[in-house]
Amino acid sequence: MLLHLLPLSCPAPPFHLRRTGGSPRTPRVRAGDRTRTRGFRGTDVEPETAPRRRRGRDGDDPQAAGSGGDTGALLASVRRLLLSEAPAAAEGDSEEEEQGQFPKRWAIVFLCFSAFLLCNMDRVNMSIAILPMSAEFGWNPQTVGLIQSSFFWGYLLTQIAGGIWADTVGGKTVLGFGVVWWSIATALTPVAAHLGLPFLLVVRAFMGIGEGVAMPAMNNILSKWVPVSERSRSLSLVYSGMYLGSVTGLAFSPLLIHKFGWPSVFFSFGSLGLVWFTTWATKAYSSPLEDPGISAAEKKLIASQSTAGEPVKTIPWRLILSKPPVWALIVSHFCHNWGTFILLTWMPTYYNQVLKFNLMESGLICVLPWFTMAVSANVGGWIADTLVSRGVSVTTVRKIMQSIGFLGPAFFLTQLSHVNSPAMAVLCMACSQGTDAFSQSGLYSNHQDIGPRYAVISSSMFYRTSYVMQNL
Repeated sequence: MLLHLLPLSCPAPPFHLRRTGGSPRTPRVRAGDRTRTRGFRGTDVEPETAPRRRRGRDGDDPQAAGSGGDTGALLASVRRLLLSEAPAAAEGDSEEEEQGQFPKRWAIVFLCFSAFLLCNMDRVNMSIAILPMSAEFGWNPQTVGLIQSSFFWGYLLTQIAGGIWADTVGGKTVLGFGVVWWSIATALTPVAAHLGLPFLLVVRAFMGIGEGVAMPAMNNILSKWVPVSERSRSLSLVYSGMYLGSVTGLAFSPLLIHKFGWPSVFFSFGSLGLVWFTTWATKAYSSPLEDPGISAAEKKLIASQSTAGEPVKTIPWRLILSKPPVWALIVSHFCHNWGTFILLTWMPTYYNQVLKFNLMESGLICVLPWFTMAVSANVGGWIADTLVSRGVSVTTVRKIMQSIGFLGPAFFLTQLSHVNSPAMAVLCMACSQGTDAFSQSGLYSNHQDIGPRYAVISSSMFYRTSYVMQNL
């Protein structure tokens, strides 16, 4: 029943996006061209691709000629992007130069990817550091659980607030604030631990406040920057940053602890966030309309396929909560987050206490499941976008991806009780997390399908509701 409801469309306003100006978009097919444009019908959103450029009168294809090889122009465009230089195109510059420029939307996607990489690096370092910390401070398992859960106290508070704030002041400001806030809290963790347990709990909750705004801010930015036809792969890439962040944190934390002690993990990881912010502040913009360096061709492409509407002024909570697909997503988020965050938090302890790996081994072996997730998330995103581009409805694609994302982990986790070797246990964990990553092309991509205008608010609400249900 849940999978039947999950990606259903909500045709009634406000979930169905309608154009506010001009004539309504109608299906059209150009003779001799495969490109087609269709209106939105619930979740059955057909990807729109940029029209193929017509050949000139002489029969030459400008796009093919441009891609053939002005390497110097391409390098110059990339240099302008990295140095935040607006392309100083003189009048009469050809379209070929614009086509040679690196897509700015993918630069934004990569910056969001790196932010989420740092997000999980700072989140999982406590999973490793808690082992030597508990030995030093004499914490019992109940205290360790309290410390691990204190992060979610703050994380719970800023989900909806972060979405509203992002709609008000822009996703760039909110995501930048979140990274700086949680990076400072990460760096202060050793100081708080030596001051006492209450101080440590407060700092961990403060860290959760910063990371709580990251998800809605990212959704706000990508809803403005990413065309519909690239939605699954872009979201999968950004979310794979979380998994690679887990890989990086779990791989380097044991090494830093072994050489420099457990406080070095928090100091080093926290400082990386401030480095990221200097790049974000100078290179990123909340929307293509604010970016002076984006090419006219890319801006036109994004605008033609954008599902983002006007900023949300009022939120019709009664109408949103009356829709079965909304509750299907809430329950799906609960089920997904329950497994994902428990494994994220307790996997090193499981390897250390149940499988009897030492600190170095448990950290390195924990890398495998999250690395598998990073790869699987991107594979799933490309599969989903390919299916949509070949005519499979978005509804069907979301259901297929989410079925894999739920049934796969359910099967492999149940096998843990039957295996009797650490190698098989690690293999089951890796397969479980790998299939779980297909959810990025399922429920995580479904917010903008059923209600593009309220995608940021609804995704924030789903996260918050799932955490409330977990804590109950």
